[in-house]
Amino acid sequence: MADEIEFEIKGQELQFVEIELDPGESAVAEAGALVWKDGSVGMTTVFGDGSGDQGGGFMGKLLGAGKRLVTGESLFTTVFTHNGVGKARVAFASPTPGAILPLKLSNYGGTLICQKDSFLAAARGVSIGIAFQRKVMTGLFGGEGFIMQKLEGDGWVFVQMGGTLVERELAAGEEIHVDTGCLAAYTPTVDFDLVTAGGVKSVLFGGEGLFFARLRGPGHVWIQSLPFSRLAGRMLAAAGPRGGENRGEGSAIGLLGDIIQGNR
Repeated sequence: MADEIEFEIKGQELQFVEIELDPGESAVAEAGALVWKDGSVGMTTVFGDGSGDQGGGFMGKLLGAGKRLVTGESLFTTVFTHNGVGKARVAFASPTPGAILPLKLSNYGGTLICQKDSFLAAARGVSIGIAFQRKVMTGLFGGEGFIMQKLEGDGWVFVQMGGTLVERELAAGEEIHVDTGCLAAYTPTVDFDLVTAGGVKSVLFGGEGLFFARLRGPGHVWIQSLPFSRLAGRMLAAAGPRGGENRGEGSAIGLLGDIIQGNR
């Protein structure tokens, strides 16, 4: 059973979550997510997901760490424990512009499927695993949706989403189509498959990729407007072949600057 923690989300586009701990309570977070902590909060790096439920000694910890490695995360997580008296706080920040979504897993059947880099922090006792897409076509062409994180337990988790976040509650049989990168999270009751983006012209010139994620209810779906992969792609495209030199976006000033700097 996960620790019962209290928290507050602060900020707008660049958010952080401040978690309040009672004596003996712990929060688990990704390495590098810490913003600040009270002095009575101890910090320990552990092998695996820090859930405390892996069992099996070293082999259990190795399995937990391996699950994290497959999803592109570090082999280690950091556990923050309040070792003093009274209340203590620790804060974690999202590394990208967007929103931090707090979810109580017990409200969603104990399991949440989310993008593989979404997990930020959780109450101790939440397990961080992997979710493979079972359908062949989805596995081959699902892109970012092929391997996802599976968060299990009954406590609070904090997942990071890019841009603006939208939650949809799908009725039984209700269907929506989402860009595979914009699919942030969904509950296991939702059926996830792929559908083609359209005809040949749409595939070649539409700029939306070959497939959409087809999500069919019942269940909850969370959609992010700006996945980090899309943001990074736009930044690389804007940088151009010369690695992001300041070109003034084609202006006369930018041209003059290139001449002065010897770029032309």
